[in-house]
Amino acid sequence: MDSSGLPESDLDAAIRAGRKNLLAARKSDGHWAYELEADVTIPAEYILLNHFLGEIDDAVEAKLANYVRRTQERHGGWPLYIGGDFNVSASVKAYFALKLAGDSPDELHMRRAREAILAHGGAVNANVFTRLTLALFGQVPWSAAPVTRVEIMLFPRWFPLHINKVSYWTRTVTVPLLVLTALRPMAKNPRGVSIDELFHNPPHRENYTLTNPTGHWMGNVMLRLDRVIRKVEHLVPKFLTRAAIDKALRFVEERLNGEDGLGGIFPAMANSLMVFDALGYDKDDPRVVTARNAIDGLLTFNDEEGFCQPCLSPVWDTGLATHAILESNADGQDTAVAPCEWLKERQILDVVGDWAVKRKGLRPGGWAFQYRNDYYPDVDDTAVVVMALHRQDPEKYKHAIDRAVEWVIGMQSNSGGWAAFDADNEYYFLEHMPFADHGALLDPPTADVTARCISMLAQVGYDRSHPSIARGIDYLKAEQEKDGSWFGRWGTNYVYGTWSVLCALNAAGEDMSADYVRSAVDWLLSKQREDGGWGEDCASYWNHRRVEEKASLPSQTAWAVLGLMAAGEVENTAVEAGIDYLISSTDGNGGWRDDYFNAVGFPRVFYLRYHGYAAYFPLLALSRYKNLRNTNSQRPVHGM
Repeated sequence: MDSSGLPESDLDAAIRAGRKNLLAARKSDGHWAYELEADVTIPAEYILLNHFLGEIDDAVEAKLANYVRRTQERHGGWPLYIGGDFNVSASVKAYFALKLAGDSPDELHMRRAREAILAHGGAVNANVFTRLTLALFGQVPWSAAPVTRVEIMLFPRWFPLHINKVSYWTRTVTVPLLVLTALRPMAKNPRGVSIDELFHNPPHRENYTLTNPTGHWMGNVMLRLDRVIRKVEHLVPKFLTRAAIDKALRFVEERLNGEDGLGGIFPAMANSLMVFDALGYDKDDPRVVTARNAIDGLLTFNDEEGFCQPCLSPVWDTGLATHAILESNADGQDTAVAPCEWLKERQILDVVGDWAVKRKGLRPGGWAFQYRNDYYPDVDDTAVVVMALHRQDPEKYKHAIDRAVEWVIGMQSNSGGWAAFDADNEYYFLEHMPFADHGALLDPPTADVTARCISMLAQVGYDRSHPSIARGIDYLKAEQEKDGSWFGRWGTNYVYGTWSVLCALNAAGEDMSADYVRSAVDWLLSKQREDGGWGEDCASYWNHRRVEEKASLPSQTAWAVLGLMAAGEVENTAVEAGIDYLISSTDGNGGWRDDYFNAVGFPRVFYLRYHGYAAYFPLLALSRYKNLRNTNSQRPVHGM
């Protein structure tokens, strides 16, 4: 029975259980921080880091090794996402980590992995970052990787290659990495482990061909330039190298970010710790201790296994969960308080981050993705948090909202779109460098982030006549795919992007009967699966595989249903079927589970599973559906 004494419907029961489940997951101070899972490379790199430093922790590494073994796929190697294709770089790192942790090459899982790696050409075919890791362990020569000179730290800002012309994640990972490539330290590797068996020829006699990552003629030019620079590297004055190392160290130490770590991301933290070790910093040096604690804070365990998270996502989780809590409490009768004070306290008001290189004079006012990452606030997080604060109490949080809106408007790129961390970070010629074979060097504007910013501006009172919204909508129209969908840069994939944009168009007061909007609706309807859900595969980031699916996911189904409702389709039978899927797919404890990865760090390179997505997005969708039906409303009034 519900509070009115009437029989409780399946919808009401699912909302009540989902809300209870979500509230039970809060931390003691009211915020949420769900696990964030990446592919096997992150726990593998944690083990590699320990052995580089000579700080082996057998108990921790045993649990990480259990995770690595469990995620081995039937093809013998490791993929970039659950159920994905063999990936040679991930497989080499996983094999090396297991061998460092004590697995014998003769064990069945190791033989299967080795055979799969050799069948794909061997470790010689690993990507640039993997080759650099292997070079640090003396497994391959430094010539296996492209030329990387720390002296670029001294280049003027007008120079075509400059550290401020790449994304924040590339910047924080690469600056300490440049120091490592200059110092070329050797891993301590106390157990003397090698992986010669992953090569068809002796590893120091292999032909390490560098690739043109884009196939563009400029990539061929840069490959030739790499060969020329190799021949004259020895002529670079040592005093310049020393000056560049000093500047790189100042960059790192200014941004160490306490126990939240450099950039808030594992690869940058690990590289900084290896730099400190290579320079002979004492183990009890505060910088070393802080960096080590930041890395260890990413570990998460259960009784049998554990993994290392690529970063923490508390602000993102808390902002999104707050929307679900507020939506599921439409009548205001529940006394549970949304954690808006916790969010407000984390607004970045005093630190002028790297974004200011392009936006001089703009006052800070955003939120980071992590607990703290003051140099690198996230535009997407900021929009989500502002909408949550505005829903809870627009007057109480007016100052925080106004500062954030000022910052977000200032971060709009010249194209009319918004990127996640920088403005106008569109130096596409850099993607042709052989160093950029990971395909994630830049942070250009994207449809999903742009949509969130428009949603935020519209919710707090701006209309379509405001230049930022007008330019943003023009950008979205230009970015629409031919089939009517929008690309999802930070969530999988076209379902995520299309949901985001439809919410923004509705919030901004666009005509939701316009042809381009109906085209997006038709695309969403065409992707519904027989069970009523939606389930887009991570393989969709390759154009020739964009229609692939494995299974319906609660999070993707919620996005699709939310997008359709934003377009006025609350009474569509497809929405009803999606709601039925969500009601029937609970895990028995009032929550949901995504069995596959549901997000992306870098398309085609690095994928993620937000464990919180299956907790708060289905609750948001079910609650939205109930509220619209109860009020006979055709579309939601909020930006999300």
